[in-house]
Amino acid sequence: MFLGKDLIVWLLLALGGALFVGNVMAVIRPPAANRAEGDLDRAPRVRSLTMAAIGFVVSLAAVAALISR
Repeated sequence: MFLGKDLIVWLLLALGGALFVGNVMAVIRPPAANRAEGDLDRAPRVRSLTMAAIGFVVSLAAVAALISR
């Protein structure tokens, strides 16, 4: 099979981890200066933390699927 049998699980782990880390970092350390007109000063907290929670659940499920094999 092309790139292994667990390719989708590894992709879910990578995407879920990136979603979690990216949104947590956006809340913890916002950009120092606005890059363009209309940019927000900081990321919306509720939306960012919700997306981080979704990413955490996806990556946790992917790790569980990899361990259970």
